[in-house]
Amino acid sequence: MKDKTVIVTGGAKGIGRAIALAFAKEGANIVLNYRSTSPDSVKSEIEDMGVKCLTYKADISKFDEAASLVDAALKEFGTVDVLVNNAGITKDTLIMRMSEEDFDKVVETNLKGCFNMIRHCTKPMMKQRKGAIINMSSVIGIAGNVGQLNYAASKAGILGMTYSAAKELASRNITCNAIAPGMIATDMTDVLSDKMKEQIMSAIPLKRFGKPEEIAETAVFLAKSPYITGQVIRVDGGMVIG
Repeated sequence: MKDKTVIVTGGAKGIGRAIALAFAKEGANIVLNYRSTSPDSVKSEIEDMGVKCLTYKADISKFDEAASLVDAALKEFGTVDVLVNNAGITKDTLIMRMSEEDFDKVVETNLKGCFNMIRHCTKPMMKQRKGAIINMSSVIGIAGNVGQLNYAASKAGILGMTYSAAKELASRNITCNAIAPGMIATDMTDVLSDKMKEQIMSAIPLKRFGKPEEIAETAVFLAKSPYITGQVIRVDGGMVIG
């Protein structure tokens, strides 16, 4: 990955942060996208590894802002070799309480944001005749979950998008795969009560939450695997099998 350019959306914290650091360790230059959380500490860690890091604030659910992010990456580094669509939000509640706005916001960020970034990265990758796209789905998009209808719909949509993009872009040597994390120890899961965490862990064969670094390792693996495309890799400790 030395001197490759990797865009990581939602890269300031959690899984995105771990992914950015993992690619930096491989020698890649990083384009760190964020919307609210300051990425300064991550940028410093990345640059301490001897690679370059461009931070760029953009709401990737907005078509034009996603385009400006890709344009900035090309202006700074000249290429876009890997796109990691990691940015995502949750607005969990039961169906009867879910507002139209909460449904739309989650789908716009998680699913449309993924489309926007693929759409704008496709042109430079096709011109280069190479590239890797890694989309962050979820086991919730495979199995569903109570109180997460909007999130499940957005993450299931990402799977269909991944399959279609893989078929469409393969002739230009561009791979497209998805990662479906299970319960990962991040800010999102820290807010759960101890009782809730215990209940969740009881349903995980490996009896623990995953680490962001374990998702990051999978992302790097996919980026370095030119003959893997159109696949969904579950990194969930066996939470969803079959």
